[in-house]
Amino acid sequence: MGREDLMSAAEDAADQFLRVTKQYLPHVARLCLISTFLEDGIRMWFQWSEQRDYIEATWSCGFFLATGFVLLNLIGQIGGCVLVLSRNLVQYACFGLFGIIALQTVAYSILWDLKFLMRNLALSGGLLLLLAESRSEGKSMFAGVPSMGQSSPKQYMQLGGRVLLVLMFMTLLHFDSSFFSILQNMVGTALIVLVAVGLKTKLAALTLVLWLLAINVYFNAFWTVPSYKPMHDFLKYDFFQTTSVIGGLLLVVALGPGGVSVDEKKKDW
Repeated sequence: MGREDLMSAAEDAADQFLRVTKQYLPHVARLCLISTFLEDGIRMWFQWSEQRDYIEATWSCGFFLATGFVLLNLIGQIGGCVLVLSRNLVQYACFGLFGIIALQTVAYSILWDLKFLMRNLALSGGLLLLLAESRSEGKSMFAGVPSMGQSSPKQYMQLGGRVLLVLMFMTLLHFDSSFFSILQNMVGTALIVLVAVGLKTKLAALTLVLWLLAINVYFNAFWTVPSYKPMHDFLKYDFFQTTSVIGGLLLVVALGPGGVSVDEKKKDW
């Protein structure tokens, strides 16, 4: 079987998967996408004092401002998750969750940690795809702005979401000389480039979902570490952030790459 035959068989398998899961995939994608916000909102409730004391000590902002920060994170994240899952005011929920990401990036000094910054940007990419999904083609928040050909703000959101999502995989690359690491880096880089430019997008995104799912379960198994150990919280954080990026990729699989992609342009060739 030649390379083209293998690719055709893989695409047929991906299409069959989409046909079987068409009704459920967007719901699973949204649940995965908001999982990190839901987990963090619940953590704010159970670790209220620790989070407040950390912000107060780090920023010397006083008891009331630190309490307000924790309260805003708790309400903003859980409230946003409820709105997304209930399909009510999804656009406002997305903007609120964007704000939470920006707030936490500054408050927890993520801005200076490249790995965590890239993961937060990837999470923002997932939200951008969710925002694009919630918008109808006929309505645009950029009302009055002339459209460019067949492109719409929704399609540019899908492009931005795809590009930001692949930043998660940049944090998973291993720069050593072992054969396995080199092979993983080559395959992973090829897949993220395909998703970013929108070529064979659904197949590439589905392959990345399977890869990321395996990595997540194997490396971020927080349930195997006692809850009193600091590593438990670190692994739990990574696990749910990765699950959210998986949700974003599932949205790409369910919705396609959008108009600003090689797949879409190939239809005109």
